[in-house]
Amino acid sequence: MTMSAGWYLRRLSRMGPREVGGRVGDTVRRRRWRSAPPDCPSVTGARFTAVLPAGTIAAVPPDAAKRLVAEADRLMAGHAEYFGVDRDDLIDPDWWYDPKTGRRAPSGYAFDVPYRDEDAVGDIKQIWEPSRHQYLTRLAAAYALTGDERYAERVAEHLRSWWAANPPLRGVHWVSGIELGIRLLSWVWVRRLLDGWPGASALFEGNPVAVNQIWHHQRWLAAFPSRGSSANNHVIAETAGQFAAACAFGWFPTSARWRADALRSLDRHLRGNTFLSGLNRELATEYHGLVLELGLAAVAEADAAGVPVPATVRLVLLRMTDALAAVVDNRLRPPRQGDADDGHGLVVDGTGTDRWGSLLATGDAVFGRLDWWPKVTGTDVRTPLLAALVRPYAEKGTARPASRPAHFADAGMTILRGPEEIWCRCDGGPHGFLSIAAHAHADALSVEVRHDGVDVLADPGTYCYHGQPEWRRYFRSTLGHNTLQLDGGDQSVSGGPFLWTRHARSRVLAVDTSDEGVARWCAEHDGYQRSVHRRRVELTSATQELRVVDEVRGPHRSVRLAFHLGPEITADLVGNRAVLTWTRDGEDRSAVLDLPGQLSWRAHRGETEPPLGWYSAGFGRKEPTTTLVGTGTGTGTADGTEKFTTVLGFRGQGA
Repeated sequence: MTMSAGWYLRRLSRMGPREVGGRVGDTVRRRRWRSAPPDCPSVTGARFTAVLPAGTIAAVPPDAAKRLVAEADRLMAGHAEYFGVDRDDLIDPDWWYDPKTGRRAPSGYAFDVPYRDEDAVGDIKQIWEPSRHQYLTRLAAAYALTGDERYAERVAEHLRSWWAANPPLRGVHWVSGIELGIRLLSWVWVRRLLDGWPGASALFEGNPVAVNQIWHHQRWLAAFPSRGSSANNHVIAETAGQFAAACAFGWFPTSARWRADALRSLDRHLRGNTFLSGLNRELATEYHGLVLELGLAAVAEADAAGVPVPATVRLVLLRMTDALAAVVDNRLRPPRQGDADDGHGLVVDGTGTDRWGSLLATGDAVFGRLDWWPKVTGTDVRTPLLAALVRPYAEKGTARPASRPAHFADAGMTILRGPEEIWCRCDGGPHGFLSIAAHAHADALSVEVRHDGVDVLADPGTYCYHGQPEWRRYFRSTLGHNTLQLDGGDQSVSGGPFLWTRHARSRVLAVDTSDEGVARWCAEHDGYQRSVHRRRVELTSATQELRVVDEVRGPHRSVRLAFHLGPEITADLVGNRAVLTWTRDGEDRSAVLDLPGQLSWRAHRGETEPPLGWYSAGFGRKEPTTTLVGTGTGTGTADGTEKFTTVLGFRGQGA
């Protein structure tokens, strides 16, 4: 996907003067570095002291250790899976190869690489992901748990291979700051977990090549921070990685300055990226998880190095953890909102470990769980490792929710809960974060409904970022969500794959979750400019019934109302009634969806021209699912008002 001149103009229009000035300075510096790259200072007597406290490894639960070792053995055999693509070439990786397209990224000066152009480079996510070296943290953790030097030796082989293939400022792995930041964090943990291996010092602090790489990564991050309209989760990864390396690898004359600058930036941007309620401002749940992981990892390095951390850093992470505990369903699944690319901050666990349960377990160890938090039954490797380094939160008088929050006013998110584990997310929040709202979807007033953790009315997900523009458009479109579309257009206007030039403005009009019998929510948005879409949602416990009333005021020629069913749901649509069936834990479940009769209803599944009827469980993966779409004509008059009522009734277990 190459960017046109029009895209650059639209992107420029979303920047302020300060950001423009900073980017001009970046361009000048990149040109200067082409002919005169900075030189790493000589380092003597470097030591690594940020080790795990004695007894930490022994605290890892046996089942979590077993999962990790199984994953490490699979990696040792060369097998891994990235974004739906199985790989068997990781015994001796080609660091610039994309197995999805069969292309290999071009060499040359990093800032000349057209990484957005899949025809020239391949799928950049497929190339970048292994080079985050999070699979090496798994292998290093397997060594720490077992003492088997095969794991350590493989880590050393791959690091030396990567360093040789990717000298500073050459090639695709020196293009994006988030990649450098996460890679640095991985290297810190690799060194820590290999500390008992006799070759660890010679691999890192005793290795001039490694020292040169570590310095150049930090120098790059200091020179080219994400700025202004791009200062979202990327800047958190950059500063967390920079700070971690400056703490653990503080071997350079500039280490103290890098550490101080990164900590100030981390503090400022953690607060900037997070609502006071604790939810991430990008309103993309997976980035909430990424930022929380990165923040916890950064605090671990600070505490390991004895570096004081501003109280606001820990407070933001506390609020984020409480917010996560508040919004998950009974199976610890958070909302599927906004973009998701399977990005993680620190990976030391095997397949099958629940990411969100792991974060809540770490939150319990660091902050202490509240009485209303959901119970975490699973185990993980990461929690005892982080808990061994992070100082327990001890701020007295910090206000925390006395009961489980249901409405997050600043984020516009409301969770309605009913009997039989009915969970419903209602979206009445901002379109996205910063002027470009890069990871937002055009999903104003959408709902997401689950029954005992099963997606019934599902948010379809993300699927892709680069290279497949028609799929990128679909998965973040209004039609791609459980909401109402007028006149065939999106509520917000896209200017590119990570750019919105006009944002729908939503406002929540009423919320009442205090009545145990009926929970209510109402909101509206102005994304259609001349017309207003208002939606009311009621969840009645006694009848296990969810009622959705859509009201449209103003002129419009056509209406489309979409309901996307989860991949486990089978639908039998007759007229305007759909009988939904699925199985959970061996039990048959069912529900009836009564749809507005004034619309003409049709079931769509796995269509491609254009895309409709798809669900993406993770980045790079999609599967057909059923989408019910009702179509009709509008009033065409300025004062016309239409109402569309949808009722979802659950029949319960065994029905």
